[in-house]
Amino acid sequence: MRFLFVIVPVLLAGADWPMFRGPNGAGVALDGVAYPAAFRTVWKTAVPEGLSSPVVAGSRIFVTGLDGGRFVLAALDRVSGAPLWRRTVERQRTEKLHKLNHSASPSVACDGNSVVAFFPDFGLVAYSVSGEERWRTPMGPFNNAYGMGVSPVIAEGKVVLIVDQSQGSYAAAFSMANGEQVWRVARKEALSGHSTPVVHGKWVIAPGSLRMEAYEIATGKVAWGVDGLPAEMKSVPVVHGDLVLVHGFNTPENDAGKLLTIPSFAEVLKMFDKDGDGKLSKSEAPSAHVTSSWIYVDLDSDGSLDQGEWEQYIRTMRAENALLAYKIGGGRAWKFLRSIPQLPSPLVYRGVLYMINEGGVLTTLDATTGKLHKQARLRGEADKYYASPVAADGKVYVTSHTGKVSVLKAGPEQELLAVNEVEEDVLATPALVDGRVIIRTKGAVYCYGAK
Repeated sequence: MRFLFVIVPVLLAGADWPMFRGPNGAGVALDGVAYPAAFRTVWKTAVPEGLSSPVVAGSRIFVTGLDGGRFVLAALDRVSGAPLWRRTVERQRTEKLHKLNHSASPSVACDGNSVVAFFPDFGLVAYSVSGEERWRTPMGPFNNAYGMGVSPVIAEGKVVLIVDQSQGSYAAAFSMANGEQVWRVARKEALSGHSTPVVHGKWVIAPGSLRMEAYEIATGKVAWGVDGLPAEMKSVPVVHGDLVLVHGFNTPENDAGKLLTIPSFAEVLKMFDKDGDGKLSKSEAPSAHVTSSWIYVDLDSDGSLDQGEWEQYIRTMRAENALLAYKIGGGRAWKFLRSIPQLPSPLVYRGVLYMINEGGVLTTLDATTGKLHKQARLRGEADKYYASPVAADGKVYVTSHTGKVSVLKAGPEQELLAVNEVEEDVLATPALVDGRVIIRTKGAVYCYGAK
């Protein structure tokens, strides 16, 4: 079902948080508004179960969820949290998901006039900010080993979506006017992941397995690309001056100094191909690592590994987990290899790069040179971290899975100002707007303000 409509430009407010991680995915709110270190609950609103991060545009907050067999896009009042409207889309299929993923994980994107949601078990759907359906574009099915988690971005009147999966990865752009595909470009190196891209000038910059490419928004043409990325990419890149910063983590065996020595396909066939069919079944796997990684190695899910899959496995296991700084247009500036996160994206704020890994080790570096300032466990205790850090008003907010929001004074020293408690577990990344901290748990949206 498609609807043609005329777009009436509506400017986003300067303090909006219009996509995953806010303005251009950077995780930084505009200066000029005071944000609290210690905070209190202003309101709480129940929403359908999901893991998408809150997006704030105009007078509304948008989140997605799943209610029975229907996907839900819910709009809440920005000030009071009161429900304004809900729209539903029938779920078309049920794809396999990692235990930390959810079928309503991707966050929406909003240009001030329309809001676009990506539901992996359906496709793309767009509504006016008042809730009128604009268009819907079915997509998929997808074969991402984790389940899809990427969020759409809006640029130059187009919705850009990166579809990285076990086979057939691509980047595509769709018209904001009617949802029709404008261009589609294959991403030959990319495997399962879900890095949301960022916009820089006329390009959309999209990291993927082993390679990052910048696509011209108008045509999809690859403007430039760089090799040497980690094998698995989930974080959002950050533009800092003439650098683009990104990190990726595959397995502990991809840490520096731990890379595995993997024999050629001919060698493993000679040693382990017991039935002589020229492939490797799971029972013929030459190591425990191959067995435990089977769903990521058997790219076509046919129950055996051929030469192409084995060679891809070798390339994957040769790539180090790393934080990387590339010059925009090509060329690596610096590299950092310790305590690299898999899920939380990097934050650059006032010249300092913040990186929190899943185990709670916080790293601060000079964002321009990569010089290490400090690396220590946040709050001095173990916790899990899946949300990305965000910043505003000279403060950095780091949210743990158990709902502890650590507020740091901006700077390399990691000075802790306060620790706040959310009532539930948190995986979504907070939004910072109007001096308030908006946090989405699996079944509710919380708004926090100054005590």
